[in-house]
Amino acid sequence: MNPDDLIAEIEAGPRGPGIAAFFDLDGTLVHGFTATHILRDQVRKRQVGAGDLARLVLTAVDGTLGGDPTRAGDLGLSALRGHLEDTMQEMGERLFVQKIAGTIRPQARAIVKAHQRMGHVVVLASAATRFQTGPVARELGIDDILCTELEIEDGVLTGRVVGKFLWGEPKAQAVRRFAREHDIDLHQSYGYANGDEDVAFLASTGRPHPIAPGRALRETAKLQGWPVLDMHEPLRAGVRSALGTLGAVGGLNAGLVTGAVLGAVRRDKRAGTNVGIPLACDLALALSGVKLNVIGEENLWKARPAIFIGNHRSSLDPVIMGSLLRRDVTGVSKAEAKLDPRMLAASLFLDPVFIDRSNSGQSREALDRLTRRIRSGTSIMIFPEGTRMPTPEPGAFKKGAFHMAMQAGVPVVPVVFRNAGELLAPRASVVRPGTVDVCALEPIDTSDWTPDNLNTIVTEVRQLFVDTLEKWPS
Repeated sequence: MNPDDLIAEIEAGPRGPGIAAFFDLDGTLVHGFTATHILRDQVRKRQVGAGDLARLVLTAVDGTLGGDPTRAGDLGLSALRGHLEDTMQEMGERLFVQKIAGTIRPQARAIVKAHQRMGHVVVLASAATRFQTGPVARELGIDDILCTELEIEDGVLTGRVVGKFLWGEPKAQAVRRFAREHDIDLHQSYGYANGDEDVAFLASTGRPHPIAPGRALRETAKLQGWPVLDMHEPLRAGVRSALGTLGAVGGLNAGLVTGAVLGAVRRDKRAGTNVGIPLACDLALALSGVKLNVIGEENLWKARPAIFIGNHRSSLDPVIMGSLLRRDVTGVSKAEAKLDPRMLAASLFLDPVFIDRSNSGQSREALDRLTRRIRSGTSIMIFPEGTRMPTPEPGAFKKGAFHMAMQAGVPVVPVVFRNAGELLAPRASVVRPGTVDVCALEPIDTSDWTPDNLNTIVTEVRQLFVDTLEKWPS
């Protein structure tokens, strides 16, 4: 089954909290295994000895060859004995931001959102611990978690499990118990999982959907008539990506230099900038293999000058915005970026405004300078989250861009990027070829904005981004 078809089926079905959707974690909501990131982190910090690591690997291999697959889980959990609960929580949050957030499957996220729109009870059911499941559940807006609970005494892990290790039949039992306690109609409910051990879990629901299943689960699904969802896996970087990234950097610099030389020859810096920006950005995207699929392109030209705001997940975002806006535009960045060598050419050529948020006087002066430039006909591109987000969900918007638009009397144009982070993740250095979806929304009139209603306006504009990402326009 195609995920889009499944979403249409969900939205055409019954509503309400009497129906649940149970999602496995590893290999289902996320690509890969969250425990792998924890193990690597512990090995890097020398919290796991060579002997323990060897026993864990051998036990895991034995489980795949017909041995008891739960032994590796028991061994891994017992190795946590003596760890502080607070330390484990901090590690879970840190690894989520650094490693796990980028592995959440976009299509699985969309399926979760579809169930939430229908008022279904969404449950994360996994053999993983709460340190792994908690951050993912919070990111996806999932309130209910069924997971392997660890025993904690005086803030210290004992290495023992409270209740059962939720693998195989115990997970199915936990799902059935949850349904009884919450008056859930399991016959009308959905189950999503990928592992061969999850047959009992899926069979507990009336609408089982294996996601990118293993061989045994796929055969079971064929025998039972369960619709299989084959997800697109996260794109991987290769030689093409590395060469394309080098070409993109060269193309970006070549375009900027060409514009600067032209501006110097004509003695018109603005004319040179208007040649250099589209040339640099178009070359960078083309050489890296990044294409743009733009909805609402006409909204980029309805009102100039304007404040163009975008959600920020990738270093590609400013390049994409430059390719879209093309002329009479500059940017705003935090003061720390001025020291970034990658910003040197752009700083010399585009003359962006750097704002020191720790210095309110400097911030006000910078905003005043920007306001004067806007009134002279220059549009501003700005990312109001202030930092790249590790997940597609927009972070909180800062008010600087909105103050600027109100003060200059120009409209705000929201520009929504859907999947730039999949091609260049926040901490990645190599661009993967692919297509970025962009939606430019209608310009927002600012003539009736006041300091008193600005907080409400900022919240409403951010919600436009959330709504657009959740229900992408066709």
